[in-house]
Amino acid sequence: MKTLKAIILAGGRGKRLKPVTDYVPKPLVPIKNIPIIEWQIRYLKKFGINEVIICTGYKTEMIENHLNMKDIGIKIKFSIEKSPLGTGGAIKKAGNMIKEKSFFVLNGDTITNIDLKKLEKKKNAIAAIELRTKYGILETDDDKILNFREKKEISDTWMNAGIYHLEKTVLKELPDKGDIEKTVFPKYAKKGTLNTVKFKNAKWYSVDSFKDMEECALEIEKIIK
Repeated sequence: MKTLKAIILAGGRGKRLKPVTDYVPKPLVPIKNIPIIEWQIRYLKKFGINEVIICTGYKTEMIENHLNMKDIGIKIKFSIEKSPLGTGGAIKKAGNMIKEKSFFVLNGDTITNIDLKKLEKKKNAIAAIELRTKYGILETDDDKILNFREKKEISDTWMNAGIYHLEKTVLKELPDKGDIEKTVFPKYAKKGTLNTVKFKNAKWYSVDSFKDMEECALEIEKIIK
């Protein structure tokens, strides 16, 4: 792989995980006794990433102190936001530390096994997974219920998995404050210069609630070995 740098967007307050996140920043919330951020670093290391820039804002010192005490085996830098910059502003600020032509971006609550080597093959690309529903699906024939299916992927309807492979040239178009998903991505999509790589049957969790944590804990050792 040529792309060896990654940005983790980890500045959020994790309000849905209160009261835990009143005391601990979301990246340090443990799954199977290992903080989310460590699982993410393990995942990135697996694909040969040698430097991670962590965008932080809330309880930065706790994250720094925790990682400084660990032998992570990867270079870690911090891009600290004094006030929330949004995903676009955070990427722009952190991206100034990157000299290479491209880099990966990972949302700070994403646990996955998506293959970064495949994503790297396309410029300015979003990893996509099939849309998941949290609700039970009824299989019907007219007004008769034939079957119940729990939490099923909806085939051929794709969602943003929160993992990007971006060219460094994107940085100059990003806002100082604002989200990449509302600014640059729609603009690139209109121009036909935004790509996607679709991952069918990928393991993917966005750890946004206690239920997400429980479900992810059951699978995480299979996802990130």
